[in-house]
Amino acid sequence: MDILRNILMILHFVGLASLLGGVLVQLRSIRTGDARILPAILHGGYLQLLTGVALVAVIQGADLGEVNSITIGVKLLVLLLLTGLAIFYRRRTTRTPQWVVPTIGGLALLNIVVAVLW
Repeated sequence: MDILRNILMILHFVGLASLLGGVLVQLRSIRTGDARILPAILHGGYLQLLTGVALVAVIQGADLGEVNSITIGVKLLVLLLLTGLAIFYRRRTTRTPQWVVPTIGGLALLNIVVAVLW
C-alpha cells in the first residue's frame, strides 16, 4: 500500500503542476483580455480531485496514518470550487472574465498553503 500511496502522491503533484502551469501560461493573456481556461488547468483540477480522494481512501483504509478530516474537507471544498470554475468557464462560448484565471491560481495556492501549514 505504501507504493500505491507514493504513486498517488506523485500523480497529485503532477496535477498541481499542470494546474499552476496552465494558470502561469495564461497570466500574460489576462492583460489583453484573451485569457481562457486551458485543458491543462481543467485536467490538472480533475487529476488533483481524483488522486486526492484516492489518497485519503488509501491512507484511511490501510492505516498508513491519521488524516485530519477538517483539513481534508477544506481542501476538498477549495478544489471543488476551483474545478467548478474551470468547468463552467471552459464550456462558455463567450470571453472568460479576467478574474477567473487568477482566482483559479489563487485557489490552487490556497490549497497548497492549507496542505503545508495546517
